Parts: sequence; C-alpha cells; structure tokens
Amino acid sequence: MKPSLISLSARACAAALLLTFAQWASAHAYPKQQTPGAGASVGADTKQVSIEFDDTLEPAFSSLKVADAAGKDVTNGKSSVDANDKKHMTVALQALQPGAYTVSWVAVAADGHRTQGHYAFNVK
Repeated sequence: MKPSLISLSARACAAALLLTFAQWASAHAYPKQQTPGAGASVGADTKQVSIEFDDTLEPAFSSLKVADAAGKDVTNGKSSVDANDKKHMTVALQALQPGAYTVSWVAVAADGHRTQGHYAFNVK
C-alpha cells in the first residue's frame, strides 16, 4: 500500500514543528540552582545571591537584583557573570535585617533570548 501525499506532508510538517520547538526550548537560560533557594530561611550573615543557569549568559544584558519587603534595593554593587563559568551569576548584598527578600533576575542567553523571573527568601 502506497502512503498518501497528505499523510507524508502531515508527518513532515509535524517533524518540522517538533524540531522548531526543540530549538526554541533550548535557546533560553533558566535557573538550575539558586543560593539561597526559593523559600529558604537564611541567617543575616548571608553575603551574596547566586544563580546557576542551564545555558551560557550574555553578561552585558543579564542581571540579579535583591530587594527587601519595602522594595528597597539591598545589593552591594552590580551583579556579575563569572568569566570562567558563564552560566553562573552572582550579586553581593548589603547587611541584611530579618524579613522577606525578593530576588529578581534577567538572563539573556548567548544567542540573545531573554528570560526573567523572581523568587523570595527569608532572613531569620
């Protein structure tokens, strides 16, 4: 039995869509590990926030910011992407008081795709 042209066209189209979605999905940088992690309770001696991403970052366009519950920036300088591990971004923190803090991140992958997000942690 000979496959119909419509059946072959449908399969080719489906394969092309799967390939497109696979490329699209792998072109964005997402957090793999956060320190401190989302929902974590840490001590006031916490000096930095760091995130390990699943893709290489473009340092000029990627950033981390941390704010207290009132929205005040508590970072100590600009965030940076590690020159030896471009999947790792860190920001130093000012002295922290007990309370809730929000980490906001922007990750621009080396291919230019942008993702962003935020999460919270608490200081005891």
